[in-house]
Amino acid sequence: MGVRAILALRGDKPKDYKVPEDGFEHAVDLVRTIRANFGSYFTIAVGGYPEGHPEAISYHQDLFYLKEKVEAGADLVLSQMFFHAQQFIDFQRDCRNVGITVPIIPGVMPIQSFASLRQMVKLSGLQVPESIQKAVEPIKDNDEAVQNFGIHFALQLVRTVLDAKAAPGVHFFTLNREHGAVEIGKRLGVWQTRPARPLPWRLGDNHRRCLEQVRPIFWASRPRAYVHRTQHWDDFPNGRWGKHDSPAFGTLADYYLFYLNSQVPPDQLRAMWLSGLNEESDVWHVFYSYVSHTENKQGVKVTRLPWNDGELNAESAPLLKHLARLNSRGILTINSQPNVNGTSSSDPVVGWGAPDGYVYQKAYLEFFARPEVIYALLEELKNYPLVNYHIVNKTGEKAYTNTLKKVPIAVTWGVFPGREIIQPTVVDPVSFNVWKDEAFALWGEQWGRLYNPESQSRKVLARIENDYSLVNLVDNEFPHPTCLWTLLEKTLERVNGL
Repeated sequence: MGVRAILALRGDKPKDYKVPEDGFEHAVDLVRTIRANFGSYFTIAVGGYPEGHPEAISYHQDLFYLKEKVEAGADLVLSQMFFHAQQFIDFQRDCRNVGITVPIIPGVMPIQSFASLRQMVKLSGLQVPESIQKAVEPIKDNDEAVQNFGIHFALQLVRTVLDAKAAPGVHFFTLNREHGAVEIGKRLGVWQTRPARPLPWRLGDNHRRCLEQVRPIFWASRPRAYVHRTQHWDDFPNGRWGKHDSPAFGTLADYYLFYLNSQVPPDQLRAMWLSGLNEESDVWHVFYSYVSHTENKQGVKVTRLPWNDGELNAESAPLLKHLARLNSRGILTINSQPNVNGTSSSDPVVGWGAPDGYVYQKAYLEFFARPEVIYALLEELKNYPLVNYHIVNKTGEKAYTNTLKKVPIAVTWGVFPGREIIQPTVVDPVSFNVWKDEAFALWGEQWGRLYNPESQSRKVLARIENDYSLVNLVDNEFPHPTCLWTLLEKTLERVNGL
């Protein structure tokens, strides 16, 4: 499942609990067993007690119990909550004096309410300082006032510990209420208003995917399918996507999971994708409604398509006018990105990677188109030598490209201080031919299954699946406004002129 870190705690023993003969009595037993069975696979954290554990004979004896847990294999210590900064500072110093060298993280609880304070004190066995009791008592029935006091008090606690260089960071007990921790982070100046994306796509949960640095762009709007199809890979490309014969990772074609069942009920999908399709233009209108954020013929907003797991992202906003026009005329777009030339890596829309870097993108467009559009497009492409293309039908019998067969094209890359250039998104000819099987199958497997087998709707979708081709276009002139819209407008003019 991708879990790589364990906080090994004994927990609170139930009343009259007796340890089974083969059971564990202390957290150190759990630490030893994890290390014995799994080696260094897991990072292990253990609890530490600035006041000493409530069951310990003495504070100093408890320090040696903590040292025993560390020697058994713990990688770091998370402390119990405390109310005096100096208490943690002394605890950290004492740990170092007895030979505990692993990181020790202070545990801080921003007081959320009078009730939560009482509950935490009851569970932890700590004594609340009289100064806090006097401060909270007059406002105990005003949760907002208690919360504001709790934020102020915890902030002073954290600042004192960090200023004393007694800890590398802080652990917050949030009780599933994030406001206090967020507010303290903001006041400390360490809160980011948006999570930094390490790559243009979301990393998977499996720990092996932390090594993944490159993906074909075709699954950009359908990442769950891609992750499922590559979940058993032992390795991932770390530069270009070119080593298809490497034994380190498998082939996409080995995996049967071309499509995942939609989480949306069929009735809702029929409402978005129409309860009945009479002709191909009805399908065009569904695509148009999706990219234009308008209601379909049934008065329902289309928020997803079989090739897009959700609504279009913010990056597509500058393209919406062009996408809407193309879809209304039968060029059915399923993936796109604008060209970007040296935008800050901290940009809220297209930014990714480390701060103080610059990101780049080539304009990219992927779509289905009917045969007459394909013929006209092939003719028009002769006038655009700097546009790379792949065109293929369902069977693969009709396939056209002006790229080398096994050479990937970088379509997203970044330049960052002190690092090599990173190119996380590519157009790869080999994986495109695998993706096309999934892309064509979705016409029948997700959309077509909503209708009776002999219905006109199924016939319309089957005709599109069998007759249309899948196209991707890459405009290599990323420093200049993209030519793709002009290329496709001229293509449609050719079609109208036939």
